[in-house]
Amino acid sequence: MSGSLSANGSADEVDAAENGAATDGDETAGVETAGDAAAEGAGEHYTFDDVSVVMGTYNEEEAIATVLDDVDEVTGGRAEVVCVDGSSDRTPAIAREHGATVIEQEPQGYGVAVREAILAPDRPVVVTTDCDDTYPMEQLPEFLEAINDGADVVSGDRLYHGAEAMPAFNRLGNHAFALIASVLMGERVHDTTTGMRAYRREVVEEIEWTENTGLSAELLIRPLMRGRDVRERPIDYAERLGETKLDPIEGGAAIAKSIVTVCLEEQLRRL
Repeated sequence: MSGSLSANGSADEVDAAENGAATDGDETAGVETAGDAAAEGAGEHYTFDDVSVVMGTYNEEEAIATVLDDVDEVTGGRAEVVCVDGSSDRTPAIAREHGATVIEQEPQGYGVAVREAILAPDRPVVVTTDCDDTYPMEQLPEFLEAINDGADVVSGDRLYHGAEAMPAFNRLGNHAFALIASVLMGERVHDTTTGMRAYRREVVEEIEWTENTGLSAELLIRPLMRGRDVRERPIDYAERLGETKLDPIEGGAAIAKSIVTVCLEEQLRRL
């Protein structure tokens, strides 16, 4: 059984939400949200006291303070912040100065760090982000609201608004990744490699994550193909602070391979 994906591809839905006309996720491109009944039954309502914001960090001393200040401001200092760090610069020291829990790790790649980061805290809602100041922390309340509305995963779609701050080659690649994943899953997704998502803790704990460079795609594909309620939400994407660490050719090939591998594994799992 495939998951429930509330698409952001409808301009009417987005406009209605911005105008306050959309209520309780009714506008979901005609797809029934599987998590609604469970959420109503559980009666759970999470606040930022229940949220862990996590990230893998690697030599991001130019941006890390800004990101942590933004998280602190938006959540009123109530969200826990966890950084899994392999830096050789002042990134871990700056993170600790700003109240983050820092788990130091030998550099082993994006996925190894982020996998450790999502599994380390024990709060019921886990939010992933990057430490380069590209993601809008001011949308954290919107993501938490969607979790409270029954979503299992809330995924930020950088491409909806154009992502003009993203290098053109990367932007083209991300559209291609989404197309490949959509074809293989039989379910339309718009941004498979975004770093900004919110998850219910049971989602990240119940699945064995296997990918490294392609972990961000895996974190979307496996829950969706296992019947989880996954909702994409448009987000703004800003120009990064500091130098990128990912080679676009080598990294892109690894991500594409992960998407194909994970989709095929999940299809075989259904047999």
